[in-house]
Amino acid sequence: MTSFTSLKKLSFFILFLILHSVVLAQIKPLYSPDNRIHLEVNTQGQISWTVHFDNQVVIENAIISMTMDKGRVLGVDPRLKDVKLKSKEEIFNPQIAHKDSHIESKFNEMTLLFKGGYQVVFRVYNDGVTYRFIDNHKKSKEVYDETMTLKFPEGSSTYFPEEESMYSHNERIYLYKPLSELATNDFCSLPVLFEASKVKVLFTEASLHDYPGMFLKSTKPGVLEADFPKYVLSARANEKDSPDRNQILEKEAAYIATVNGGRSYPWRVFMISDDDRVFVESNLVTQLSGRSKIKDASWIKPGKVAWDWYNANNIYGVDFKAGINTETYKYYIDFAADNEIEYVILDEGWTKSTTEILEANPEIDILELIAYAKDKGVEIILWVLWKPLDENTDEILERYASWGVKGIKVDFMQRSDQYMVKSYETIASKAADLQLMVDYHGAFKPAGIERVWPNVINYEGVKGNENNKWSADISPEHNVTIPFIRMAAGPMDFTPGAMENAHLTNYNISFTRPMALGTRCHQLAMYVVFEAPLQMLCESPSRYKQEQESVDFMTSIPTTWDETRVLEAKVADYILLARRNGKNWYLGAMTDDTPRDMNIKLDFLGPGTFTMEIMKDGMNAAHHAQDYKREIIEVDKNSVIPIHMVSGGGWAAKIY
Repeated sequence: MTSFTSLKKLSFFILFLILHSVVLAQIKPLYSPDNRIHLEVNTQGQISWTVHFDNQVVIENAIISMTMDKGRVLGVDPRLKDVKLKSKEEIFNPQIAHKDSHIESKFNEMTLLFKGGYQVVFRVYNDGVTYRFIDNHKKSKEVYDETMTLKFPEGSSTYFPEEESMYSHNERIYLYKPLSELATNDFCSLPVLFEASKVKVLFTEASLHDYPGMFLKSTKPGVLEADFPKYVLSARANEKDSPDRNQILEKEAAYIATVNGGRSYPWRVFMISDDDRVFVESNLVTQLSGRSKIKDASWIKPGKVAWDWYNANNIYGVDFKAGINTETYKYYIDFAADNEIEYVILDEGWTKSTTEILEANPEIDILELIAYAKDKGVEIILWVLWKPLDENTDEILERYASWGVKGIKVDFMQRSDQYMVKSYETIASKAADLQLMVDYHGAFKPAGIERVWPNVINYEGVKGNENNKWSADISPEHNVTIPFIRMAAGPMDFTPGAMENAHLTNYNISFTRPMALGTRCHQLAMYVVFEAPLQMLCESPSRYKQEQESVDFMTSIPTTWDETRVLEAKVADYILLARRNGKNWYLGAMTDDTPRDMNIKLDFLGPGTFTMEIMKDGMNAAHHAQDYKREIIEVDKNSVIPIHMVSGGGWAAKIY
């Protein structure tokens, strides 16, 4: 009898192994629709995966898991129950078109269902690989960790946005270095770019909701692991360093997130290509983000903004004392109205104090300014610190909306923990109820909130022009690096439009009268190259009035696009792209410190003859960076246009 029972148990065990092997055998490689990318997944002992591009390994044996409360681990000793495959094509029109008004999404998907009530979903697109965990466990309360170990081939390099702390504005220089030179515990924010031979991999995340943002940490040569800010239990003002905006996170939990049962977790996004143009053209973050919660978004109006803080309210040639006062802002409003600029921002200083933000500075009649602006067809956006806004969100936003402002610029979040990510959406949701737009500064990168709440019209999270006030960090090379990395995640408030242009040999740092490295046309081209539905003009209106030709060109360029085509591009070296808005085309080219010559074929034009207005580096721009030349010519789809850019140069054109 005992022998029979043992034999029966052995038979069941053998049957289980056979059935389990059959399920394992179902995990066949998953290919992109064009077959250039293929993904191999292994579930023996742990969940790991490898990505090939044209049969070259670009990510090798990446290991993923999630550690939940009560010792429950998703992905360790996994028991695979089923594999579901599907192919899908989606077409959608985003409410705010950052780069394309019509997006076609085509992918192959594999869902792995595991014993224990969880799934891992993989998708392979022509431009990348993504995955996410889905937990169906109704009793989950905390996420203690999420593991992702990335291993790249020997000899790989990175453009590394190194951070000193997770308490960060996420405004970084992209350090190009071999992965082998990263020290143990060096870590970075996202997005980050890797280079394995001729293939590049950009890593970021999408559909980030009520969950901490991910960082990457170097653990050994060629290997990086996911890292997260812990759940913040208490924070207090940093009394020694700007306590109105800076905090000390005095107590953190052992876990990274609290949850209320099952949920879907963020998409981990890997854009992959041997063509640098793909990273600028890709819509993967948008494709992987949730649907909008704003049914009618017609009140969200992209446009340009006359901005005060960069130029320190440095206006002149007037009969009043410039500063943070009603007369100065009427001057900004008049400038905006005269140039059909949609918005004026009142940045830091307009409130009674930086923490007393329900009242205006006594030098400003806020209601008079808003009425004055509306009478001239201009709307007002108000700067506000995150900390006091977070403490009294409803009353503050309701007060601003009752005044008749159009939006808010929220600054100094500096955190990526779960509370902060949720706060972005809390503010966006309340702002949407009041039909207010939101521009996030001191912020992490776009990661999907902007599609769910399209009134989140822009993000900073980029080392932009404001750094000219205190450094020489914003080099032409930096400016032709960020379109391929930071901008791959979504729009960025770089704040272009500097008119004091210089080369390094005659560059001076001044907080109140800043210069920008590179030529005038380098700055003009940013209005085409850099995506920002709410796009700043950073310079003083008094300075702009001396350069009306440049202003006319800037203000004529749209801030949203129906179509984007990158014509030529190389990370950190140069970029040339064409964008269409309606029937008109806009072209922008930028180079690093190397002078460049290019030829543009206009074969994307339709039949007929068009007018092309060109702004190009002047004959003496190599020595005097503000030198440029404007030309107007006739073109058609057979035209080939030569471009010459000096060191730090640029070129821009519009075709109509």
